[in-house]
Amino acid sequence: MLSKVSRANGVSPDIRPVISVEGLGKCYRMYEKPSHRLWQGLTGRGGFHKDFWALRGVDVQIMRGETFGVIGKNGSGKSTFLQMVAGTLTPTEGSLKVVGRVAALLELGSGFNPEFTGRENVYLNATILGLARSEIDARMHSILEFADIGEFIDQPVRSYSSGMTVRLAFAVIVHVDADILIIDEALSVGDAFFSQKCMRFLRDFQKTGTLLFVSHDAAAVTNLCSRAIWLEGGTVRMMGPAQAVVERYMAQQHAASRNALAGETVVVEEKLPLHLQAREATDFRKQDFENSGVTNRISLFEFDPDNTGAQFGAGLAKIVGVAFLDEQSVPLKLTAGGELARLRITFRLLADLDDLIAGFYVKDRLGQRLFGDNTHFSHLHAPISGRQGDVFHAEFKFRLPLMPQGSYMIDAAIASGSQDDHTQQHWIHDAVEFKAIDKTMRFGLVGIPMLGIEVSKDSSG
Repeated sequence: MLSKVSRANGVSPDIRPVISVEGLGKCYRMYEKPSHRLWQGLTGRGGFHKDFWALRGVDVQIMRGETFGVIGKNGSGKSTFLQMVAGTLTPTEGSLKVVGRVAALLELGSGFNPEFTGRENVYLNATILGLARSEIDARMHSILEFADIGEFIDQPVRSYSSGMTVRLAFAVIVHVDADILIIDEALSVGDAFFSQKCMRFLRDFQKTGTLLFVSHDAAAVTNLCSRAIWLEGGTVRMMGPAQAVVERYMAQQHAASRNALAGETVVVEEKLPLHLQAREATDFRKQDFENSGVTNRISLFEFDPDNTGAQFGAGLAKIVGVAFLDEQSVPLKLTAGGELARLRITFRLLADLDDLIAGFYVKDRLGQRLFGDNTHFSHLHAPISGRQGDVFHAEFKFRLPLMPQGSYMIDAAIASGSQDDHTQQHWIHDAVEFKAIDKTMRFGLVGIPMLGIEVSKDSSG
């Protein structure tokens, strides 16, 4: 088994991939007894150990300026992969080429000596990451300001809380001028204000650097990353657009948990998300909108059960229709932000079911959930039950927000159980697409219908 690792300190403008991986693998020798390790060393013979492949057969190229997500269950090989990219582990086989300075925030407190003070650890960690003493001195005030741990900076790190440790570690990597940044679940520790500060830094870093991001937060991965890789059992299960990978992963995890805990069979249908398929807006005609006087025009497409995103569920109920309706129950093809609309989800029971819950999410093109609701609390005292063959219509009436120009998707779902413990009977990712046509709003993910904007001068003085 041979491996090749190549690292370069400078970034050549003619090289686009900054991380190139081919056939990457990491194998550990597992011994039943400590004496077996000794006997193998003394005799030079094999047979005393078993090979455990923490990672094997990974091929990926990550481009300069890309934000790349890594997802998977604990023990799937995520940390092993990141540590090899960071240079703290040596591959057993395959090749790995990294171009540029790498800064990594991996395991909590990694790179810190618990007996050293926070200030001493700043010097230690920043030196490991390639900064000279004079550079650290010049940036120390800014590092301490970012970490914001006060007088604890001169106390031993062993006395720090997990949040304080992350604050200091993140503050260091922010100031080392890295070309490649690796973040492994670091933002899950700490208060909301610090998390927001970190996210602002990551947004700025994305403009110039390459980010390798690991998180169990699906929204964070789809929000930050353009592509993602799903590792399972040390091998690549799926790689592609972040939203597609995350949605497939979440569906598979739900299916696995329900199969294991409740003994139910939940099946995931392998399909690409709708907006990643070839799809034409055949029912959209420009002349429909001429002289309409609408300021936030939204074009809606019809539900097509053969042209949706990934689907999963136990299969005892089936969604047969998803539609936007007007006040007269007529399907909408064109509407505007601020108008009243009804989202109708029609489903049929394939078995007798109690405690039914219908729900939906509205997502943007990155898969971020903008808003949604379900029927659980509205029917808390009158649970929905039915028999095989029954057809239900769940309707949600709301005022459409103003939407930034772009494509949006609706996830529709039918479950049975309670809000906290339920089985998804049928979940459809990207069941219906709609498009906001006009550029009308300025800030945020969604807007509210503004009733008026006025400025007046106080003349009392």
